[in-house]
Amino acid sequence: MKTILVTGAYGQLGNEIKLLSGNERFAQFEFLFTDIDTLDITSRKYLEEYFSEHRIDYIINCAAYTAVDKAETDASTATLVNVTAVSNLAWIAEKYNTKIVHISTDYVFDGNAHLPYKENDIPNPASVYGNTKYFGEQELIHSSVDYTIIRTSWLYSSFGNNFVKTILRIGRERKSLNVVDDQVGSPTYACDLAWTVLDIICKTSAENLDLNGEIYHYSNEGVCSWYDFAIEIVRMSGLSCRVNPIETRDYPLPAKRPFYSLFNKSKIKSAFSLTIPYWKDSLEKCLEKLK
Repeated sequence: MKTILVTGAYGQLGNEIKLLSGNERFAQFEFLFTDIDTLDITSRKYLEEYFSEHRIDYIINCAAYTAVDKAETDASTATLVNVTAVSNLAWIAEKYNTKIVHISTDYVFDGNAHLPYKENDIPNPASVYGNTKYFGEQELIHSSVDYTIIRTSWLYSSFGNNFVKTILRIGRERKSLNVVDDQVGSPTYACDLAWTVLDIICKTSAENLDLNGEIYHYSNEGVCSWYDFAIEIVRMSGLSCRVNPIETRDYPLPAKRPFYSLFNKSKIKSAFSLTIPYWKDSLEKCLEKLK
């Protein structure tokens, strides 16, 4: 039985993977779920101790510093989690011949494109958070470890803090709310991403294949603005709150957001024969869990 270590297990994706770990599709794997309280991946000493006690075949690195605005004034912590920790994982994975699936973000791009981003488009982060995630990718790319990087966007779940839960909370408290309508992308239901990550490991493991150092883009199908997303959350939840469209300049934040975050997902769909759910269908499933 092969073992999968999941770091950042308290986050949205980590929790969704934990739920799916009981699915019979993945019964051939043993799962180890850790977070900062059980395994500090910013420390090579603790990683060495952990790996000397556990035989690990795969790492799914869900751990990340995701406080986008706070990162602008806390670059050192963001770098520690998003860069140093990834470097440490690459180091320990090389030493113990472990494969890594690493989760990255649309923030590695500046959002100035007009066509969906492909994996070979040149990154140009416009924020501290984006920079640290980009440099984290580079730590894997320049290592000799067997890895896959999956970039995702607009992640939400029934777990943790996210846009969907924020809109639900505000929508129940207020008569109206303002949401930017000039930032465009695709929401990603963390449950769908979790299934995809495990499916990739399952398929490559069954055929005894390497991960081959590839980068893939993954989000749900379709396109919307944050305003469109909020409208659907309110409508599907039966709330009476009015959603007003505003421009990004009317809601200034410390970190610059990409105006355009659409991904071209043809590579991951072709490589693993994936059918990716439409964002509204996945949103409906998540809202059912939150009732």
